[in-house]
Amino acid sequence: MEPRLIADYECVCGEGPMWHPDEKRLYWIDIPRGRLFRYDPATSQHEMCFETGEIGGFTIQTDGSLLLFMARCAVKTWRGGKWTTIIEEVPEECETRFNDVIADPAGRVFCGTMSSPNRYGRLYRLDRDGALTEVAGDMGTPNGLGFTPDRKAMYHTDSRAHSIYLYDYDAVSGAISNRRVFIKTPDDEGVPDGMTVDAEGCVWTAKWNGGCLVRYRPDATEERRIAFPAQKVSCVTFGGDDYTDMYITTAGGGNKPEEGPGAGGLFHMNLGIQGVPEFRSRIGL
Repeated sequence: MEPRLIADYECVCGEGPMWHPDEKRLYWIDIPRGRLFRYDPATSQHEMCFETGEIGGFTIQTDGSLLLFMARCAVKTWRGGKWTTIIEEVPEECETRFNDVIADPAGRVFCGTMSSPNRYGRLYRLDRDGALTEVAGDMGTPNGLGFTPDRKAMYHTDSRAHSIYLYDYDAVSGAISNRRVFIKTPDDEGVPDGMTVDAEGCVWTAKWNGGCLVRYRPDATEERRIAFPAQKVSCVTFGGDDYTDMYITTAGGGNKPEEGPGAGGLFHMNLGIQGVPEFRSRIGL
């Protein structure tokens, strides 16, 4: 099956697709313009929810609201037009923003920050009481995250290093340790960006400037590669009632002649491969 374009808002950096099981809708963002969109597969209707400051990533809270990770490392919830601030800013991160994030089984959130001229990227853990703890530093561009099916390890991408790392993960404490390389991609194939893990434990990674989506087996061997009509494939997630619907975002919508006709769009595929629901955050609940 070829990727099918289902919405095109010409996103500068379309990212973070996330299936909302309560609403049976797919949400995604345009990072630099701070636009949030949603798509209803039952009606094929899609819309922009709002436009605000930069949004790097988001999770779905257990109460159904969205938890948004933003510029200056602010964290806010949004539901039905109502905003609530969890963290106003992180002083050390005022020159940058959050990037990809993921909730863990206990409702905490791991959240990466972009590097700036004066600071490396970092990975933080936001605990349920709102405490923010740095858990890894000295990174180029922290990106996609995911958990192994047994919940004993966590994947984390550093796009600038062309690498996806694997950490030991303690579900009780939220601690991560023993970082090692899961896969390092060739420099001439684009860079790994957003990712997800399917029900078979295989890792899907979007290739920024690689024009494709790649599935790796748990032993890090490549299982398949799917081409897209866009150079900057940015992220992938599973959704739908049985989690076999795949939604993929792309970037570069302001320069389609060079980035490809599908740049900045939202795509759909169904290969009969099943994903798993994302964990929900429980920050402040």
